[in-house]
Amino acid sequence: MRCFRQSAPRFVLASVLIAASVFIACRSGHRVLEVAYVSAPQATLRDQVAAVYNKNGTVKNGERVEVLEHEKRFARVRTASGIEGWIEQRYLADQKTYDGVQKLTQDNQNDPVQATGVLRNDTNLHISPGRETEHLYQLTQGAKVAILKRDTAEKQPTVVISTRATTTPGGRPNAKKGSSQPAAPGLEDWWLGRDSAGRVGWVLARMVDVDVPIEIAQYAEGQRFVAFFVLNEVQDGDKKVSQCLAVLTEPHDGLPYDFDQVRVFTWNVKRHRYETAYREHKLNGVLPVTVTTENFDKEGALPVFVLRVKDDSGNVSERKYKLNTPIVRRVLAPGEEPARSVTKRRRR
Repeated sequence: MRCFRQSAPRFVLASVLIAASVFIACRSGHRVLEVAYVSAPQATLRDQVAAVYNKNGTVKNGERVEVLEHEKRFARVRTASGIEGWIEQRYLADQKTYDGVQKLTQDNQNDPVQATGVLRNDTNLHISPGRETEHLYQLTQGAKVAILKRDTAEKQPTVVISTRATTTPGGRPNAKKGSSQPAAPGLEDWWLGRDSAGRVGWVLARMVDVDVPIEIAQYAEGQRFVAFFVLNEVQDGDKKVSQCLAVLTEPHDGLPYDFDQVRVFTWNVKRHRYETAYREHKLNGVLPVTVTTENFDKEGALPVFVLRVKDDSGNVSERKYKLNTPIVRRVLAPGEEPARSVTKRRRR
């Protein structure tokens, strides 16, 4: 009798634990297969996989869920609050994708911003350049992103419809009229961007409009803005006006350089308008461009910008410039001599 009384509490505790385990198992009916993250802006959780269903709840972009079951195009998931339901599997990203986004964000958290861009459409943040690469977060039309870097990726091959038949040297038909053939893939530009929440990913460059003031944008002359910086401000009456550095390139994707020209726009306080104080072409430029302030003795503190330029051998060197309004001059490093091409232009 005494032994029974001593073991009773242990028996009761074991019974409670077993009952709790059974309850949890019965509540879901499935064990956790994996962890996933919602890759759509918002998705519905269904009570069943059928044309007619009830809505159990909704999940949002980036939300963590536990996957309990797979069935064709759907997965049964459970949220952190315990809500369960079926969701289309195309709206889920795996743990590897989530980790990749976190690493990309961490690796580029201190990169200097080259410009601000505005999205033309809803756009995915990809882990690497390419339309078919993995993504987790989706940004909405009109959202702003900080542009950090540029890269290129192959376009998806398109199908070209042949309008006439061709023949082989032997006279046999090579392709029938109206037949389809894959076109050779080209390259398209991608921006590495950071959104307002600090998340980093690659976005298709053509989906981003670089945010440049209209007073400067009108001087683009058909070129594409790659980066844009405010160097300093000048006083014009009762207002301050920004003086700017614009980094541009030809309006084509897949170029072997990030930019090939720069322009400095200063403000003429007498005529109350922007003027081009400096222009340089034929650069094999590489991002990032950096802007800072430096003290130059008698001239005082002046805005400085540094360009990274690649030579024919692929070596990258830095070129420093200072703005002492309205003059822009190259700042040579100790022992550095001006390039011959620059000297010739000055003599002319």
